[in-house]
Amino acid sequence: MNLKQALYIRTVAQEGSVTQAAKKLYVSQPSLSQMIRQVEGEYGVTLFDRTVSPLRLTYAGQKYLEAANVMLSVNDRLENELREIRQENSGLLRLGISVQRAIQILPVALPWFAMQYPKVSVDLREEGSARLEELLEAGEIDLALAAVESVSPSLSFTLIEKEVIGVLAGKNASIANQLPPGTPIRLSMIREDAFVSLKPGHSVRVVQDSLFRSEGLKPQILLETDSLEVAKRVAVQAGACMLCSDIFVDDYARRGGVFYPLMDYENRRHLYACWRKGEKLPRYAEGFIQIVSRILDKNAARI
Repeated sequence: MNLKQALYIRTVAQEGSVTQAAKKLYVSQPSLSQMIRQVEGEYGVTLFDRTVSPLRLTYAGQKYLEAANVMLSVNDRLENELREIRQENSGLLRLGISVQRAIQILPVALPWFAMQYPKVSVDLREEGSARLEELLEAGEIDLALAAVESVSPSLSFTLIEKEVIGVLAGKNASIANQLPPGTPIRLSMIREDAFVSLKPGHSVRVVQDSLFRSEGLKPQILLETDSLEVAKRVAVQAGACMLCSDIFVDDYARRGGVFYPLMDYENRRHLYACWRKGEKLPRYAEGFIQIVSRILDKNAARI
């Protein structure tokens, strides 16, 4: 059985007449009759009782039609799914994002995204920003929201949000007893306090290592962690310092700590939507970027 045969024989059964079915199908009556005889010959059965008018399916014809209906129904579903994919209303978005940004963005963005693109699934990878670039270049994810420099020749970038890098210090840290909040500082001004550090792979760790080298600093590292939340809480409670983006200085950090932007340092690692250069993003991926941009614009305005 093929789709054409299934459709033609179903139409004959519905119309009860080869002549009427041929008109509906825009084919000649002789060619339709020949196709029916060919199918009957292949299976060795008679599909229609031709002694009555309108034509009536035989038992074999009923079984054929049952199978034909299943086959045509499956094909209809497949065509609809492929049409959705062609129109980019359906698909799979392989998204990479850091854990902290996921906490901030996804609870708000995904409900909006699901309403606009209900037939798109999201496959999530939570990694540090440096690792997300590697996953993009390896083709393991399609889109990343990552704090990176927009310099990779193999990636395309759209700026989502700018970040200011500074030092978050617990209120018991030495620097917090010397300067009021918001005072621009250099890392060289912090020599007595211990640091809490994110592990390699995080965007701020890349900045931190570069600044420590340029300032000739080898501070005491109280803790290395993959969790920004753990790092913030330890720094605040232990009276230590950590390098941090202003984006993540939340109410908890403000109550227990002090944030100082870095003096004479221009941060080039901002939050970008990134994807492989030369690849056209599906419409739903572009829609996700727009949703995230609107959310962060509103948050910035509220803050």
